Amino acid sequence: MEFTRFCFLVFSIFLLCCACSVHCRFYDYPNVSRFHALSQISMPPSHAPAPAPASASAPAPAPAPEGAIDDLKNSPKDSAATTFNVLSYGAIGDGVTDDTQAFKMAWDAACQVDSAILLVPNHYSFMIQSTIFTGPCKSGQIFKVEGTIMPPDGPDSWPKGVSKKQWLVFYRIDGMSMQGGGLIDGKGEKWWNLPCKPHKGINGTTLPGPCDSPVAIRFFMSSNLTVQGLKIKNSPLFHFRFDSCRGVHVDSLYIKAPPQSPNTDGIHIENTNDVTIRNSIISNGDDCISIGAGCFNVDIRNMTCGPSHGISIGSLGFRNSRACVSNITVSDSTIKYSDNGVRIKTWQGGFGAVSKINFNNIRMESVRNPIILDQYYCSTKSCANQTSAVYISDVMYSNIKGTYDVRSPPMHLACSNSVPCTNLTFLDVELYPAQGQKILEPFCWNAYGALRTLTIPPVFCLLEGTPQSLPSSDADQC
Repeated sequence: MEFTRFCFLVFSIFLLCCACSVHCRFYDYPNVSRFHALSQISMPPSHAPAPAPASASAPAPAPAPEGAIDDLKNSPKDSAATTFNVLSYGAIGDGVTDDTQAFKMAWDAACQVDSAILLVPNHYSFMIQSTIFTGPCKSGQIFKVEGTIMPPDGPDSWPKGVSKKQWLVFYRIDGMSMQGGGLIDGKGEKWWNLPCKPHKGINGTTLPGPCDSPVAIRFFMSSNLTVQGLKIKNSPLFHFRFDSCRGVHVDSLYIKAPPQSPNTDGIHIENTNDVTIRNSIISNGDDCISIGAGCFNVDIRNMTCGPSHGISIGSLGFRNSRACVSNITVSDSTIKYSDNGVRIKTWQGGFGAVSKINFNNIRMESVRNPIILDQYYCSTKSCANQTSAVYISDVMYSNIKGTYDVRSPPMHLACSNSVPCTNLTFLDVELYPAQGQKILEPFCWNAYGALRTLTIPPVFCLLEGTPQSLPSSDADQC
């Protein structure tokens, strides 16, 4: 009996050990910490999270304007995204909050990705301080403006210690496109009313005081640029400026500022070549397009310009400087209700050359100086006479027709005493007074050239042939 009980006890212990062994192998936890972690994961959270909206990957600022939720796409954490929405980087877009940092962060991220789109979404207004967007970036970048961008409102709102000469600058950029159906609002009214501005003093004089005003959009030392489809208004100074750029294509812009807004050139280029400007509408208080020194291979066509100061080459030779401009074409355009039509303007004392200029197929509507070549340009009431001048030659005026404001003659060709203009050619030029029947005679001074056809009015004052002597050194400088 005792032996039987002993065997039963041993057999029971054996079964218990086997059961424990199987149980322990099935739940083989290597350490306590792992068991603790698995316990946390397996437990449900105390409060279930609300489901994320299906239409957006990042929350929109509250309250969001109607339709704005659709603009919140492609979070910056998405490695596959090529669209960098400034809202995803913290921009508010209420027109008051400073969104500069969000734009910088979006730019820095987009700059590292091929074919990236920096998106300024519709339904928002973004206030940005003076900022430089610096390259080089990956190729094919797009700065897409669908909403509104604006600077601080006037000089008193400009940050202390920050240059007041520029607002948004794109530096060392290659292959970028700036486009979209949005608006760039320069908020220039308070800048135009500074006491230093020309229209604030008596008879157009200026008054003492600070005068720096920012260019709205400036491209500097950049190449292969496209700017298209944008609307921009009321810049404190120039609306667009291209400095030391190559390969610029501008298309389908709408630029607007009041006729009395000072120095609000629509597009200014300086030391820039291989440029096309097309299919745009500009009305402002200065030149629709101004072409500065160092520009060549520029093609401007299908423009509507005015009210304005016209389309100008210059001013050139300021403060006895060198200026070289060549191979410029302006064609298939309309200039209306403007102080000038097509203009070349140079300061006395400068040097260099302007050559191979073609003004073709241009319609004038009540323009005060439809054709003006002025080598005595002076922005003040008096400038000292100087003998040196920029040499102007090979200028073609063809198929220029329309009406002129009778306050000035329809053609004004004022060339330097010491450096005459040469090879000026006129073909199919017909300009009639916008009011009345009196046709004013053109004005010429030391201007040499030829009439391919009879002009209206006749340019009998144009000198035939070439002058007996020309200072070769000026042209040789270019």
